[in-house]
Formats: sequence, C-alpha cells, structure tokens
Amino acid sequence: MGSHMVRYLLTNQHEVVVYDNLSTGHRQAVPRGVTFAHGDIGDAARLARVFATHRFDAVIHFCARSLVGESVVDPYAYYRNNVANTLVLLSAMNEAGVQRLVFSSTAAVFGNPHAEHIDEGHATAPINPYGQSKLMIEHVLEDAARAYGLRSVALRYFNAAGADPDGSIGEAHDPETHLIPNVLKAVLGQSAALKVFGDDYDTRDGTCVRDYVHVNDLASAHLLAIDYLATHEGAFRFNLGNGEGFSVREVIAAAERVTGKPVPHEIAPRRAGDPATLVASSELARLELGWEPRITRLDDILASAWRWHLDPGFG
Repeated sequence: MGSHMVRYLLTNQHEVVVYDNLSTGHRQAVPRGVTFAHGDIGDAARLARVFATHRFDAVIHFCARSLVGESVVDPYAYYRNNVANTLVLLSAMNEAGVQRLVFSSTAAVFGNPHAEHIDEGHATAPINPYGQSKLMIEHVLEDAARAYGLRSVALRYFNAAGADPDGSIGEAHDPETHLIPNVLKAVLGQSAALKVFGDDYDTRDGTCVRDYVHVNDLASAHLLAIDYLATHEGAFRFNLGNGEGFSVREVIAAAERVTGKPVPHEIAPRRAGDPATLVASSELARLELGWEPRITRLDDILASAWRWHLDPGFG
C-alpha cells in the first residue's frame, strides 16, 4: 500500500519522503529520486532527525504488523509495534509541529459484524490483537485531537487488493498471507495448493466473505483525506470498501476466469480470529471525502494483480 501511495502522490505533484525499516517493504519499490530514510518508527532519535531535516505538511502512517493469525499467537509484537511505536511517531510529530495524520486502520476493529454493511456507527469489538491494536490508536487520535490539536483521519481498509494497472508494481510479501496473491501463486505453481481456511462459516457457500478494494482507489482516499484535514479539525474515521462482498470460492472462480487456468486448492481448518463476513458501507467517505472508487469489479482487480504476477518487479 505504501509504495502505491508514493506513486500516487508523485503523480499528483506532491513531494514525498519515505521512512521505512524495510522489515516487510522493498527498497526497490521506492521510485528513483524520492528521498528514502531508513529507520524504525520506534526510534525517537532517528525520527527527530528526519523531522528536523524536512518540512512536512502531513504524515501517512502505514507502518504496522497486519497478520491476524500472527497477532493471536504473538500479541506482544503487535502491541509493541502498532501501539507503542505509533506513540513514538505521534510524539515526534507533535515535537516537530506536524499536525495532520492519515492513519491506516482496518475493518478488523469491528470484530464479528451484526449488520450486512458495516458503517462507521457499527460497534467496535475486535476479536484479535491486530484489530485491538488499531482501535487503540484510533482512541489515542481522539485524545490527541483534544490535547494537542492533531488533525487525523483513520481509514479502515476492507481488504486492499490488486496491483497498479500498468503492471510495474504489485503485492509482494514474505510470507504471503493475502488471498488474491496466494490464489495467483497457486495458479502459477509458485506455491503449494491454496489453503481455504474453513468451509463451514455461516455464509452463502461456507467460506469467508470479504470486501476487496483496489490499492489505487485506497491511495486516492488517502490524498483526499489529507486535503480534508486542511479544513477540518478533529479525529475522523472512514470505512473504505466496495460495498460488495465476495467469498473465497467466488475469488477462486474469478481467478479461473481471469487466468484461464484452474486454481489448485484444498480445505484447511479455520484460522483463529477470522470473522465470517466483513463488507463495508463507504457512504460516509463518498459524502465527506468525495471518494469514488474506480476499479470495482472483482475480475478487474484480479486482472491487475495477475498482470503483475506474470512479470513481478518494481519498474
């Protein structure tokens, strides 16, 4: 998500500094000519030097651990990075007088939904440490708005997916845990058969249902959020999704249509911390931010990812 955001900002004539410890990121994904600072958000001294060296209008915070299953077995790592280290970043911003933040949050803050489409008024009840850590920071941002005047937008993603349509940049994690890249890796024979984690959920075909939103559409929402904070004081939250959910089996069927190849897969036990359904209502983001996602069809999202997986790299 961060690498797509950098390119989107450059396309829209913004200057960017990338700050990353490269624990999961890729140095080659940073476009040529963009300032890169190697560092951890928990390193207060390093952050202070970076803030002193550059003048920033805003910070977009993507640096988080984000694997639900891992958060269940190693919650300390999630609270350390996603909560404690974020507090270090917020303090550094405050010291430097940077008063606008766009924060990557998640649909995991909602837990098991009790509505077909989840809006911002839906109760928050995370069922895993990952979601809990993100919700904690959302609360911190509310307090920071009152105490320090920090303006913030928390964007709750509902499954970022896809790749840049030109095929120059895409999703590359190690290990890869996201459904769509793992589906495509299985098609290409780059991994074992796809594991479908549970087929006995209370959904239309027994597999989990998720709302997939293209990474470039998410990038546009971040820039709109920065502009929004220029005229709005306080802490805000917006859900970002397409408003339509697709099951794991439906994603597999779409991948077979796009690639023209079968997807080797097998049923595995459920993963701890996975809700059956997560589908967004993004009406508030459309109304307040003026956000209009453009790549909304599942086949088109998969086609963009497939294009990159056929020739992965960072062009």
